[in-house]
Amino acid sequence: MTRVNCRDYSPEQIAAWLGPVTDDVRANWQASLLKHQTYLAWQGNTVVGFADMAATGYLDRLYVSTDHQGEGIATKLVTTLMQAVPVAVYTTDASITAWPFFEAQGFHVTKQNVVVRNEIPLINFTMKK
Repeated sequence: MTRVNCRDYSPEQIAAWLGPVTDDVRANWQASLLKHQTYLAWQGNTVVGFADMAATGYLDRLYVSTDHQGEGIATKLVTTLMQAVPVAVYTTDASITAWPFFEAQGFHVTKQNVVVRNEIPLINFTMKK
């Protein structure tokens, strides 16, 4: 993430976005991922990406390793999630970096957001399909 988003966000913004790595944060992620439909993308024995979606059609997280960008992994993850979670409308809050990917997948921006983490503003976009 620190390499993928570095052209769109400052090091301070990326650090605020990532937040601390604590046992509580890990537990919250684990609980959230278990509540959602979650898929991992593997290459051999290595996880190269993951994505998760709530039953409402909200795509919460999508990540593909820097070394595997442009290989169709994100498209496959999103397509698989949409097949697993059939709803009328899909939504996500996309980073500046991810916005063009989601637009290519048929999503459109419904609003621009400014999220503040640790007093540092971050721009993202609510998108729907």
